[in-house]
Amino acid sequence: MSIMGTRVVRREDPLFLSRGATYTDDLTDERLTGALHLTLVRSPLAHARITSIDVEEARSAPGVVAVVTGAEIDLAPALLFPGANKSMVRSWLPTDKVRFVGEPVVAVLTEEAYQGQDAADLVEIDYDPLPAVVDLKAAATDEVLLFEEAGTNTSNGFGLKDEFDEHLFDDCEVVVTREIVNQRLAAASLETRAASAVWGADGRLTLWCSTQNAQASRDEVAGWLGVDAAQVHVITPDVGGGFGAKIGADPEFALVSWLAKHTGRPVRWNETRSENMTGMVQGRAQLQTVTIGGSRDGRVTAYRLDVLADAGAYPRLGAVLPMFTRMMAPGVYDIEKVESRARVLVTTTTSTAAYRGAGRPEATAAIERAMDMFAAEIGMDPAEVRRRNLLQAEQFPLVTKGGAPYDSGEYEKALDAVLEASGYADLRAEQKRRRDNGEVVQLGIGVSVFVEITGGGAFSEDASVEVHPDGSVTVLTGTSPHGQGHATAWAMLASEHLGIGIDRITVKHGDTDLIPRGAGTMGSRSLQTGGIAVYQAAGELVELAKQRAADLLEANVDDLEVADGSVNVRGTDKGITLAALAEKERLQIDSNFDSGAPTFPFGAHVAVVEVDVESGKAVVDRIITVDDAGPVLNPLLCEGQRHGGIAQGISQALLEEVVYDADGNPLTATFADYAFPSAAELPSFTLLEMATPTHVNPLGVKGIGEAGTIGATPAVQSAVVDAVSHLGVRHIDMPTSPLRVWEAINAASAEGTK
Repeated sequence: MSIMGTRVVRREDPLFLSRGATYTDDLTDERLTGALHLTLVRSPLAHARITSIDVEEARSAPGVVAVVTGAEIDLAPALLFPGANKSMVRSWLPTDKVRFVGEPVVAVLTEEAYQGQDAADLVEIDYDPLPAVVDLKAAATDEVLLFEEAGTNTSNGFGLKDEFDEHLFDDCEVVVTREIVNQRLAAASLETRAASAVWGADGRLTLWCSTQNAQASRDEVAGWLGVDAAQVHVITPDVGGGFGAKIGADPEFALVSWLAKHTGRPVRWNETRSENMTGMVQGRAQLQTVTIGGSRDGRVTAYRLDVLADAGAYPRLGAVLPMFTRMMAPGVYDIEKVESRARVLVTTTTSTAAYRGAGRPEATAAIERAMDMFAAEIGMDPAEVRRRNLLQAEQFPLVTKGGAPYDSGEYEKALDAVLEASGYADLRAEQKRRRDNGEVVQLGIGVSVFVEITGGGAFSEDASVEVHPDGSVTVLTGTSPHGQGHATAWAMLASEHLGIGIDRITVKHGDTDLIPRGAGTMGSRSLQTGGIAVYQAAGELVELAKQRAADLLEANVDDLEVADGSVNVRGTDKGITLAALAEKERLQIDSNFDSGAPTFPFGAHVAVVEVDVESGKAVVDRIITVDDAGPVLNPLLCEGQRHGGIAQGISQALLEEVVYDADGNPLTATFADYAFPSAAELPSFTLLEMATPTHVNPLGVKGIGEAGTIGATPAVQSAVVDAVSHLGVRHIDMPTSPLRVWEAINAASAEGTK
C-alpha cells in the first residue's frame, strides 16, 4: 500500500517534546569553547547624528574583552537589497548617523553573557536628534531625507514609469475608491535571532545561525566579509520559526563573524525579545489606494491598485515584495482592465522583509476589500458579486492582467463549497434577525476567494538519496525546515520508491559543506521543489539499483521491481536487498528538479464573527475554509500548515500591529504590547478538502504554508465590517481592534445625524 496521502505522525515531535530542540544558543560544540558573548549597544533615537562615542569606561568593566565601534571595522557598508537606491547602504556599526530605534552602534564582547549589559550601559553616545519619518506620505515628500546623498526617500519602484489611464473608469456605472492600510507586523518567532562564529586554523569560518536558508546565508555573509564562499561553512541547527523573517542572513551574522576574527576567539550572539521586536525585519507595511469600477449588475470591469510600501530604514527583501502584490493584483477575478504601481520608501523604522505570504496577502486584502465595497455600493450580496467575476475553470492555464501564469483553478467550486458548508443563507437570516431586533451583539459574515503564487523564483532544488549497507537511508535536501515537518514528508517520499520504512530514513539539511547547493524554505516552495527533488532522486536510485541487480540476478531489468527494500524478480522469490547492493558498491543518487514555473494554489474562506456594538469587541465564532494545494502528501502536516496560517490571518485582522509614535519610538517592543492570540482565543477551524493538481511537477502538488494567512485575513476583516455595516460603516482598517470598531460606529453615527 502506498504511504502517499496517509496521516503519518511527525517524526520530529518526540525529540522536540522530550529532550527539546537544539537552537543556536544551545550549541555545545567544542569549537565554541571559550566563546565571547556579544552585546550590542543600540540607538535610542529613530533619526539622529552621532556627535561622539565614548567607550573607555566600558572597556574597563568586569569581564570585558573588547568594545568595538564602527571606526574599527574595515568592512564596506552594505547595500542589503541590490535593487535599492545605491546610496541606501547600512554600516555595520554607524559612526555618523542612526536611522531607527534599535540600530546597533557599539559592540561589547564579554567573557560571560550576563556581563554584557552592565558594560553596555557604560558606553556614552551623544546624539543630535533629527526629525523622524514614520508616515509613508510624509516620506514621499522627501522633506526629511534619511540618506541625503540619495536625494530621495524612494528606494525603488514597480510600474512607476507607466502613466495611469485617466479614462480607465469612464465606462463604469459605479466607481469606488478608498485608502487601505495593510499594517506592519512582527514575525514574533519562538526563537529570536542568533549566531555563533569561529575561524579555524585553515582560515575558514564556521557560522551557526538561525536561518531559513543556510546556502544563501553562506553566500551573503561571504560577500559582506569579502571572502570566497568556499571559506564559509554555515550550519543551521534547529530553527524556532521564521515566517519569512529569517530568509537569508542578517547583517549581525557578518558582524559576529568579523568580531570573531578581530578578537581571535569564537563569538556568540543571541538577542532578547525586545531586541527582536525592534531589530528583526518586519512584514506587510503597505498603504494601498484601491479603485474599483463596474456595472450595477455586479460586473467589475476596471481595477486600480496604487501602493506605497515601507522599506524601513534600510531596504531589504521587503523592497521587492510589492512586485508580487502587483503581479497578484487581480486575484481570482476576470477583470478587463487592471492597473497597478508601487513605490517603495525608506522610513525611520525597522527594515521590512517577508512575512508569511510576502506580498501576496497584501494583494488579496486589497482586491477582496474592493469587492466588498463595490458590492455594498450596488446593494448586492458580496458572495454573488464574487461569483459573477470569477475566472472559470475552462480558462486555465492563462496569463492574468497582472502578468501571472496561473496553472489551474476551480474558484467557483471552492466558493460554493464554503458557502454551503457555512450555511450561508441561514447566517444571513440570523444576521437580519439580530439587526431587526437591535441586539447588542451583531453577526458579521465575511467571504474571501484567493489565489497565491508559490515557489516564487526559486523553481530548482537539489536532493541526494543514499541507501547504506545496514539498510538505512540518508536524504540530503537543500530545503531548510523550521517547523514544516520535512523530516517526515521527505522520508515518506523516499519510502514510496524504496519500500523502506520511514523510521530507517534520516533527512539532513542546513549544512553547506554537506549540502553545498540549496534554495532553502520560503514562499511555500518546499514540497513542489525540494520534495519533488527527493521523490525524483529516490526514483532514480531505484532504477540504478535495478540496473545493478539485473546482472547479479541474471534477469532483465524490465522484469525487476523494488518493494520492501529489495529488488525482486516479478513472480519469483528471487531478489536482493538494497542494503546488499550498497554493500557491494555505494548506492547513491544526486538529483536536481527544476519546475521552471511557480504554482498557484487557491481557496475560499467564510468567517463568522460576533461584534459587540457597545464595546467594539469582535470575536471569531467560526471560519470555514478551502485551501486547495493540489494532492496532499500527508493530511496531518497539511492541516497543521492550514491551522497555523489561518490563526495568523485571523491575528492580523483582529490584533497584530507594530506601532511607532511620531518620533519613531516603537510602542510594541514587548509581548505585553504586541498582541497575538493563543489557542484559547480562536475557534475550531472547519477545513474542507479540495485538490486541483498542477501540471508543473509530477505529483501535481502546490504550496500550502501560506494559504491560510492569505485567505483568512480579508475574510475576518470583511466579517467585522459586515457586522456593523447596517450602522453606516463601510470600512475599518486592520487590526479591527475594539477601539477602531467603536470609533467607526460612532463616526458613522455622527455622519448620519448631520
